[in-house]
Amino acid sequence: MSTLSDNLDRCLGDRIRIEREARNWSLTDLSERAGVSRAMIHKVERGESSPTAALLGRLCGAFSLSVSTLMARAEGGGGRVSRAAGRPVWVDPETGYRRTEISPATDIPLDIVSVELPAGARVAYGADNFTFVRQMIWVLDGELTFTEGAAVHRLAAGDCLALGPPADCVFDNRGDTACRYAVLVVKPA
Repeated sequence: MSTLSDNLDRCLGDRIRIEREARNWSLTDLSERAGVSRAMIHKVERGESSPTAALLGRLCGAFSLSVSTLMARAEGGGGRVSRAAGRPVWVDPETGYRRTEISPATDIPLDIVSVELPAGARVAYGADNFTFVRQMIWVLDGELTFTEGAAVHRLAAGDCLALGPPADCVFDNRGDTACRYAVLVVKPA
């Protein structure tokens, strides 16, 4: 793993601990709210384990935060320009899903996230990840099968989907090549 990835894992762990402590929650409190073991949360907070996308989704749901908001807080930064060369890339150790925060950390209630989902990879998020935000998915390359509750959307390059009411969702790349897409997240004001 690269130094940048290791550093981002440490920053994520620190941010998760800060979010937990800001709510005066114990590890047990967060464990019960997120449905994640205390041991796993403890390992992530100490930077000993890289969280999966599913794990981040559960923790963010418990915090009532979007994954984008948590990542932006963990990545820090600032200013109005987000330089391509300086953007941290987070990689899900389970699926190889690559996530890059594109937008600078500002007070504008919009995040732009670039995602690369490897061929054959599948990432699921519970409905609680979509409760506090509105999102759109814009496929840039490849094909994405996006399941939103009972609805299945097959998206090709150039297609853009506005997500509906909160539902359990699955990002699924059933193709032979990586799928690149942008997620536009409107955060609560």
